[in-house]
Formats: sequence, structure tokens, C-alpha cells
Amino acid sequence: MDDATIASLRQAYQLTPGNHALLALLLRAYLEREEPLLGFELLAGREVPAAFGPEERLLGARTCLAADQPQAALAWLLDGEPQTLLLKARTLAELGRADDGLRAYREAVAKNAALEDHGLSAQLEGMLAIQKAGGRAPRVTVLANDDTREEDMARVLEPAGERVTFADIGGLDDIKEQVRRKIILPFQKPSLFQRFRQKAGGGILLYGPPGCGKTLMARATAGECQAAFHNVAIADVLDMYLGESERKLQALFQKARQSAPCVLFFDEIEALGGRRQHSREAASAKVVSQFLAEMDGFGQSNAGVLVIGATNVPWAVDSAFRRPGRFDRVQFVPPPDREARRAILAILLRERPAEPIDIDFLAANTSGFSGADLRYLVESAVEEAIDASIAQGREVPLSDQDLRSALKRVKPTTLEWLTTARNYARYANESGQYDEVLAFLDKHGKQ
Repeated sequence: MDDATIASLRQAYQLTPGNHALLALLLRAYLEREEPLLGFELLAGREVPAAFGPEERLLGARTCLAADQPQAALAWLLDGEPQTLLLKARTLAELGRADDGLRAYREAVAKNAALEDHGLSAQLEGMLAIQKAGGRAPRVTVLANDDTREEDMARVLEPAGERVTFADIGGLDDIKEQVRRKIILPFQKPSLFQRFRQKAGGGILLYGPPGCGKTLMARATAGECQAAFHNVAIADVLDMYLGESERKLQALFQKARQSAPCVLFFDEIEALGGRRQHSREAASAKVVSQFLAEMDGFGQSNAGVLVIGATNVPWAVDSAFRRPGRFDRVQFVPPPDREARRAILAILLRERPAEPIDIDFLAANTSGFSGADLRYLVESAVEEAIDASIAQGREVPLSDQDLRSALKRVKPTTLEWLTTARNYARYANESGQYDEVLAFLDKHGKQ
């Protein structure tokens, strides 16, 4: 809008000061021209017109704020619309009222999650922290010198993980019951088991297709036992120098014994306990031997220490691990069946903004999907809802159509594993160790 047009509109407004539509047009023009002071001149000394709707009120508030008049802007921000609350939070930040500003910001985001602004949130939280510290910047703990306290290092570098229980796992009811009876009860009723000279702890090997809940089952077992959970990564053990891998493995078991009751979880255990006849390196065989010795508890008791291993290739794990006293409990973790898929989807969709979803349809049409596949299905659909929310500037709930659209793109990942496992179960089923795999394939027609 050029100068002549604005001058004509301003002259017309002076003749008709009650023309609110003309006032809004002028305010918008001044903001576009980055001349908020000229717009504020039209508002100075005036009350907020009752005829102004939410958009016009926002226009007036933005004009005041751009003219460095945050106190005047507050008078225009009285309704509870999400956009109004967000601008109110910015205005209160300008006035140094961090507590009120943070409250307004959180209310705005609660009403419309698409308005989330991490910059504004961090600004308000930082201001509030300084105000609570009496005007001083909050103390920062430095972790780069020798004077750092050990508890500071542990608190920052090893944050407490969220406790997981069986209630967080959809399906796998048979496995939950077996784990509860064989593993959890000895932890929960130690006196009874001591009477029968039975110790809590031992080892359990979980095997099955990738993404079917082996790691989650291990975490939930620790949660049900009220025990510490140590997730051992392969990099925590393997070392390029001779003897270091064995030393690290010994140190891990020693730490577990000191913090009993606890659960030591080794994912992809075949990397540490692979069949020794398949390895041409003496160092790998020594790691396996050290692992076996630690599980046997030579010299020290492993009471209260539960060792859980997980693998996608049980046929690659050294057979010595299955000796009684080591991984004597072997559990097949299959792909979820229809009821389990329904339970998993219900958990994944819980606490997400969503329209009514036909979970039964999804469960019926996701045969062969692992838990990870189902999570990816939901996340893919959620991405579409988020894109729509950003495009429309409001929270667009997840719809049944989003999930059906994602279902056309996402494919199951367990079929390749089941094909390989079928061959081992048919032709290398020593001592019936893969009978559970055969039973699953018979039931679900994968043979």
C-alpha cells in the first residue's frame, strides 16, 4: 500500500473514528510497512473496541508490542484463544513476568500443540530460573576438572531410566506368565525359595525375530523384580587389546553382584557368546570362556543377579551357554498374534490426539508385523497428522485414514527371519530346542 493510499485512509478514519474495519486495515498496513509507531498513534488513549473480534484484537496487540508498548498490548489480550495466549506469553516476557508468561504459554500449547515454540519456552524458563536465584544466573556444575564430585558425574552421565513393567507390553501373555513364575517370584518371595534351597537369579535366553519385544521384556522383568537394570552394549565389553574384553566382562559382573538384586541384559549376545568352532580367533574363544566362568560364579556368588541374553540368531550362540546354571531357560519371543497386535496398537495410540480408530481392522491386516513394525506404522501416520497440523496452524488429530494410508506403505519385517528359523527348526532341532518355533509356524501357517 503506497503513501497516498494510506494518507487517504487515515484522513477517512479521522472523519469516522468509529469505523473499526478501517482501523484494522490501517493497523495491518502499518505493520506490513514496519511503521508500528504510526499505528500505535491511532490506538493511544483508546479503549479496545467491543466490536473487535479475536483477529482484530491480535492486530492491536501486535501493533503495541512492535511499538515497544507491552503494557498497552496486554489490554488487547483478554480472551483465551490459543493465538492470544501465545502472544500474551511473549508480551509478559517483555515485561519480565516470567511466571505468568510461562503459564500463558503452557495453556496455549495445551489448547493447540501446533503453536509450540521452544525458543519462547526456553526464554521464559531461563528468566524464571534467574528470578528464583535472586537475580543471579543459576550455578552450572562443571564436569571437566578433578574437583567434580562423583555424585554429580553419576547424576548427569547416568540419569535414572523410566521403569517398565509388564503392563507396558502388549501381548506375550504366555511368556509373561512363565517369566513371572520362573524369574520374578524368586525375587519377590526370597524366603520361600531359600527354604527349598533355590536362589534368585540365573540366566534366561530370549530369541526371536527382530523388533518383537525381547529388549522390552528384559526391561519389564527388571521392573517387575524391582531390580536395577544394566543394559550391556557390545562396545562396553569388546576391546582391541588382548585381555581387555575379559577384564571388562569381569568388572561388569562384579558391579552387578555389588548392586544385587539386578538384571544384566546382553543384547545380540551372539557377538560375545558365539560358537567357538565358528571362530578362528583365540581371543574370541577366551571371551566366551570368561563369560561362561562369570555366569558360573567361580569364586563369588551370583545370587540376586539375573542374566538375560537376547539374540536373533540362537543357532549362532555357543551350546555351552545352555548348560544348567547358565542360560538354562530359553524362551521364544514370537511375532505378535492378532490379539497381541491389538493390545500393542492400543498402547501405541494411547495419549495421542486421535479420532476414533478402528483398531480391530488394523490388527486384522497386520499379520507378520513385529512390535517395531507396528510402532513404525503408527509413527508414519502421526507424521501425516503433524504435517497437517503445521499446514493448518491448529492441532489436527490422528485419523483412521492416516493409519490406513500408512498401512499401504509399511511392510512386515519378520518373514525373512521365520523362513530361516523354519530351516533350522526342521533340520537342526537338536534336543527339541526349536519346538516352539515349529509350533508357532504350524499354528500360523508359515510352513
